[in-house]
Amino acid sequence: MWIFITLFAAACQSVRTAHQNTLARESGFLHATMARSLYALPLVAAYLLVCILVFGSVSLPTGSIFFIVASVCALAQIMATYFMLRVFQSGSFALGTLLAKTEAVLAALIGLPLLHYGLSAMAWWGIAFGVFGALVMSIKWKNLANVHQDASLMFGLGSGLCFAITSVMASMASHSLKGSIMTSAGVTLLYVLLLQSGILCALQIVKTRNLCAPFKQNTGLSFKVGMLSGLGSIGWFTAFSLVNPAMVKTLGQLEILGTLYYSKYRFSERITARQWFGGAMIVISVILVTAATV
Repeated sequence: MWIFITLFAAACQSVRTAHQNTLARESGFLHATMARSLYALPLVAAYLLVCILVFGSVSLPTGSIFFIVASVCALAQIMATYFMLRVFQSGSFALGTLLAKTEAVLAALIGLPLLHYGLSAMAWWGIAFGVFGALVMSIKWKNLANVHQDASLMFGLGSGLCFAITSVMASMASHSLKGSIMTSAGVTLLYVLLLQSGILCALQIVKTRNLCAPFKQNTGLSFKVGMLSGLGSIGWFTAFSLVNPAMVKTLGQLEILGTLYYSKYRFSERITARQWFGGAMIVISVILVTAATV
């Protein structure tokens, strides 16, 4: 089931990222980052209510582990989204999305000591192929000696690291709750979005000195970003709760197919033979990871 949930989440995220790139250009990074959480709240709240009615409620464990881990998840996702949008400004839409895909191997490494998930040799090969494919698509090898000076690369890798932390923390937070795993994922997601919305709305209000600023800028596009983000996040957080987040993120590399489409036809960016080759490697990685779990 996690495979279908992940494919759905990846499809939603591909479209959402394209809209969010446009929103960032028109309304700024802060509003574009905020829109993905604030405008997703109604949908996620309704989803959680359905989960409670269908699968039952959950209870908090003793102590504050859930709130600590879920808060780290929320903050990491804010930074990941901000870094990715910065790459869009300094590089390209395709570059930003592709570099963020290093999250798969980072999630595997971070998750080993925290989640105690094991991976087969085939799964590790699949993750390695996926990350190498993303780097092949994004790095100009003739400039490799000066790659550390490339702001796009730094922001992209930072985004990948923060997304990896997000996925691992989301899994830990969901598993810290007692009850249905579906409801647990919904509770975690709602808490994360509430915290993110509060922080980002406060920042935007302070910056603009207008209490209504979060609801006045590009409302139609903000609503699209929020709804797509909500649908995608429901899929991601549920999948993180079911299997190793590294496996989820590797399968989610198929989002790159949508990235190439939007990069070429929506933002008129040229797709090189090197990028197509890297894309093929990512598809191979997805096949290997999927085969390792069936």
